[in-house]
Amino acid sequence: MPEYQPSAKRLRALLDEGAFLSMPCCFDALSARLIEEAGFDLTFMSGFAVSAARLALPDTGLITVTEMLDQGRAICQAVSIPVISDGDTGHGNPANVRRTLEQYALAGFAGVMIEDQYAPKRCGHTGVREVVGRPEALARIRAAVHARDAGAGILLVARTDARSALGLDEAIWRMRAFADLGADILFLEAPRTESEMERFCREVPGIRMANMLEEGITPILPPARLAELGYRIAAYPLTLIASAVQAMREALKDLAGGRTPQRRVDFQTLRDLLGFEAYDRLLAAYGDDRGPDAPLT
Repeated sequence: MPEYQPSAKRLRALLDEGAFLSMPCCFDALSARLIEEAGFDLTFMSGFAVSAARLALPDTGLITVTEMLDQGRAICQAVSIPVISDGDTGHGNPANVRRTLEQYALAGFAGVMIEDQYAPKRCGHTGVREVVGRPEALARIRAAVHARDAGAGILLVARTDARSALGLDEAIWRMRAFADLGADILFLEAPRTESEMERFCREVPGIRMANMLEEGITPILPPARLAELGYRIAAYPLTLIASAVQAMREALKDLAGGRTPQRRVDFQTLRDLLGFEAYDRLLAAYGDDRGPDAPLT
């Protein structure tokens, strides 16, 4: 058995409890903190959402692994809940996959997702037409498992986009093969119907994850139904960033009309969320009691 690093140990403990886990996806440190504040047990750094928030670009492989790691470090440092990351295709050959896992573990992630699309990859709900062949797909997951067990100590989410590219039978075959190789969590992207979702859970052993993308290809089901089908985790990849875009557009419309937006948190709530008071207490503990309004000397 691999020796997991601290955040991965927390994730493994959550999974061992056996409860169904709803997982809103974050895109920066603030959204991750809000997820933790709301009482969720884990989060996922969505590649789509980070590409949107950081670059205002589509999820088509344009964001680099360096940018993802930089965003991820800030997210992992801002919360105590486990964070899983989008590792895309592993950013190259099996040696690159191993290094991707090692680097994501060093950044503080509890888990990383590796998929079988060709690079550059794209969002699984925007028309995936190609995945790599079976040998390369298996090599990626085998390399990721080896990296985990050799010391990275990070859980592996194995994803296939074969449903869109090659059909459900091939996707099921790949999911079973990834499970046999030792993946910790199994993610079949973009099933079309509830029946397909049920088949996935029935035929593939292990911990299965669903992707609940509003207006996407997969039916949106309530958590109770997902659990009944056999899923253990439900990811909500774009709910927060889509809601944030809507809220900002409404606020900007108000400002353009000369009005102060009313649908917002107050200034004190922002101060509390960001930890201003904790910062002042920290300074006071070191003998700096000047306070924010003290004159500079």
